[in-house]
Order: sequence, then C-alpha cells, then structure tokens
Amino acid sequence: MIGRLKGLLEDKGDGWVLVDVNGVGYMVEVSSRLLGTLPTVGEPVVLAIETYVREDQLRLFGFGDENEKGLFKLLMGVQGVGAKVALAIQGVLSGEELVQAIAAQDKAMVARAPGVGPKVAQRIVQELKDKIPETSFVKAAAFADADVGGESAGIADALSALENLGYARSQAHKAVMDGVQKAGQTEVKTEDLIRLALKELGR
Repeated sequence: MIGRLKGLLEDKGDGWVLVDVNGVGYMVEVSSRLLGTLPTVGEPVVLAIETYVREDQLRLFGFGDENEKGLFKLLMGVQGVGAKVALAIQGVLSGEELVQAIAAQDKAMVARAPGVGPKVAQRIVQELKDKIPETSFVKAAAFADADVGGESAGIADALSALENLGYARSQAHKAVMDGVQKAGQTEVKTEDLIRLALKELGR
C-alpha cells in the first residue's frame, strides 16, 4: 500500500493532482482546500496517502498531514459517507474546524459541505464524537485561541482529568472550551480550568 508520496507536482485540476515520483506519475484525489495550499506545478510536494483498492479500481487520496488523513478515514467509516462526501467536508472545514464541530455537535457546520444533508451531518457528529483522538481535540482547542498557561498542555491535562472522571471526550472538550470562555482571561491555570469545566458539566 502507498502511504506517502514525495515528488514533483506535475499537474493539477479540479479535485486531483499528478505527482511525479522518479518518473512515475501518480494521480491523487485531494480536497479543494488542500489543492489551494499546494505549490505551483514543477515544485516539490509531499502528501500523506490513503490507498483504496477495489476489484476494478485503485484510488489514491492525498492529504497535507497524517491528522487530515486520519480524519478522512474516520469520516469514511460513517454510514452514508463516501470518498466524495469526505473530501467535500475537508474542502470546507480544516481539521481543527471539523474536530470543533464534532465536539460541539454542530451539525450545521458540517452540513456546509456540498452534498451533505442534515441527516448525514447529524450522523457524522454523533458517530465520531468519541472516536476523535485526544491529540486532535487538544490541537483544535489551541486553534480556538485558548491560551492555558501559555501552552496546550494545560488543555490536555484538563481533558485527561475529566475523562478519568468518566466524562466522554466530546463532553470534556466542550466543557473545557466553555470554561476558558467563561474565565475571560488569556491565561487560566489547569486546576481552575478543571473546576470551571466541572461547573459547566454540572449544569
């Protein structure tokens, strides 16, 4: 299986790129968001690759990093979500935005992607709420401009503490983010963040 491609960007079009690796051209399907961040034709490019093999076809899907690739695989595991829909979602939402939407159970945010109706969006946020890796939740929290003790470690500690108390990861994430907003400060100590989050969960 192909897991990574490193070569020259030979050509690109709507939803695809052609990567030349030592004279072999690989056609890779990508999201519109990723397509807009890639270098110009002729420049070096590195893509994380998810390979799908079927009896009658071989498809390569490209991503900017392993985190995006992992989210694609999670999306593909949801009933009614195929490669086209998964790429459409990643074309509209960054990885951090998608995690935020899942954590907040914000189906409207997911439904912004073309071809994604309310029912599918609801299924996505519901089925993935406890499948997102903790590292992705922490990264998404940092993306939301939460500065806990000047680093995301405080968020990770707060999330871990709440999960150890039996709260689901999505619940913990939402409570932590709500706690940061309620604090109204640029820096919040981890213990204070846990206390605020528990107050939110006790509502």
